[in-house]
Amino acid sequence: MNSGRPLLPTLRNRRDWQSLLYLAALPALAAWQWRHGFSLPLYALMLFLTLGIGVIHHNHTHVRMWRGRRANRATDFWITLLQGHPTFVFYPAHVANHHRHRHGPQDIARTYRFGGDTNHLWGYLAHPVQAVWVLYPAFLRWLCRLYRHRPGAWRYCMAQYAAWLGLWAGLLALNPVKALVFVIVPQLHGLHWLLATNYLQHAHADGGPARGRTLGYARNFEGLVNPLLFNIGLHTAHHEHSRAHWSELTRLHHRRYRHRVPATLNERGLAPYMFRVFILGTFSARFRSRPLMTRTTPR
Repeated sequence: MNSGRPLLPTLRNRRDWQSLLYLAALPALAAWQWRHGFSLPLYALMLFLTLGIGVIHHNHTHVRMWRGRRANRATDFWITLLQGHPTFVFYPAHVANHHRHRHGPQDIARTYRFGGDTNHLWGYLAHPVQAVWVLYPAFLRWLCRLYRHRPGAWRYCMAQYAAWLGLWAGLLALNPVKALVFVIVPQLHGLHWLLATNYLQHAHADGGPARGRTLGYARNFEGLVNPLLFNIGLHTAHHEHSRAHWSELTRLHHRRYRHRVPATLNERGLAPYMFRVFILGTFSARFRSRPLMTRTTPR
């Protein structure tokens, strides 16, 4: 008898075939180089794909990729193995914190918490370490609450830790040099970008509430970063519609939010912005961004 359930898992949105391609390509490139040796072009592509894995993790947290629970949980574990950290952390750090407080005074990883309202190269490089310092206690508190009130969910999170650490232990035992070069270092690179993205999107933005008709709490990046990295640059639209699939953000950004965001927070591209602000801005004030925080905004 046909139960009405599909025999194979089905995607909620066909655009996530791009996500599946990235999820398959990264381990394939790592395995090929593990067997055949280091290739600079393939390694560079791997480093790029680690950025994509972080964005896929983010997107999968907000809008589950599959229609079935088993496929979604399998994807959680696959992303955990590829990213080098459990996927559950996005709930306490991102959904319950960042999306709730939108870079405001209660956002525990707000960029202006660490050394003032800055936007420069050192702030960008240091922000991931500073963020981990305050986020990990939040993860532990969240896990303690799960242990007391939802033991099944707690075991699920612990299983993700076991999968990640088990992979590292097995690969390091097999070949420590290859494990570091082809797995662990790329994962750390991806985790750096995952955390540093918060600085790119919010440094020198307004940490207070939206004022009038403008939305000044986030920076948007247009250009090539969006088709390559799942519209991660269209941050205001994502904050305003956190349950919208990433493929819908282009329309939302251009039709509803671009004109409401201060012009200085709409950047044409990520790479030109980083070169101008972090490199040229190191030597000349004319290339630096200007803070939108007001003196009355709590820090």
